[in-house]
Amino acid sequence: MARSRHSDALRAAQMYYLQDLTMDAIARELRTSRSTVSRLLSSARETGLVQVQIRSPFDTGPELESQIRNQYGVDVHVVPVLDTLNEAETLDRVAMQAARTIGPLVDSNAIIGVAWGATLSAVSRHLTRKVTHDSIVVQLNGAGNMQTTGITYASDIMRRFGSAYGARVEQFPVPAFFDHASTKTAMWNERSVQRILDLQARMSIAIFGVGSVDSDYPSHVYAGGYLDEHDLTVLAADDVVGDVATVFFRSDGSSDGITLNARSTGPSHEQLRQVRRRICVVSGASKINGLQGALAAGLATDLILDEASARRLVSFNGKS
Repeated sequence: MARSRHSDALRAAQMYYLQDLTMDAIARELRTSRSTVSRLLSSARETGLVQVQIRSPFDTGPELESQIRNQYGVDVHVVPVLDTLNEAETLDRVAMQAARTIGPLVDSNAIIGVAWGATLSAVSRHLTRKVTHDSIVVQLNGAGNMQTTGITYASDIMRRFGSAYGARVEQFPVPAFFDHASTKTAMWNERSVQRILDLQARMSIAIFGVGSVDSDYPSHVYAGGYLDEHDLTVLAADDVVGDVATVFFRSDGSSDGITLNARSTGPSHEQLRQVRRRICVVSGASKINGLQGALAAGLATDLILDEASARRLVSFNGKS
């Protein structure tokens, strides 16, 4: 949106939502037509200048949010979703709410780390534009495997984030997993790779989903040809329940001794925990084991999830 139109949209929104002026009154004050005012108000909503919140007295979300916040020390946003929706429909609803929640948290001069995956792909499609300056979107983990470079899939997600916030995009053109840990060590010494690693080390925000071994709606890392039968056998032997940015963990949040992590190109859990704001988006109650492990590892500061998953997380914790 051009600066003048952005300013007009802001003025129209303030008069309409804060001063209770009618569109006709706003049109007279701005010396424009009623239809133009309607378009300005629509632009204000689409670009995130205006956000609508609805608090129902019958909504169980706040109670669930309070329970999860007290147990795990994270800021929580529970998305109300009908139980009759399937996982794909639930994901779309959660992704839409996540996109609207993330927008206000992104400021100028931010370095935004984004992990690729089915959840973040859905979120990226619902992002609304927000003007920022000198911001950078950096890919958190490589996306290549034996079947594909992964560049198109990951770059589409990064491009949408970059376009939404007017940010420069820095891709990470390495495989998701190296065949040998020694190859990763050698690559990490290359200056071109170190430039991306330096950006990751200076992230102000990290945004990611949770991969889960036993999810009904398969995580991309488990369904996209990144792991062979031997890898899956090794993960089972290591009692792995999920991953964040292709770095695996157990149900108690531990990751020591998980051999595949030595070949992964995602940031270590120690590095991720250094990021000031870490936004985790989860959809689907079948990811509960992976989510509980990620929370136990302290990987998130903010959690956005559907209501069914929130209920199951509270119940899961009550039984543990």
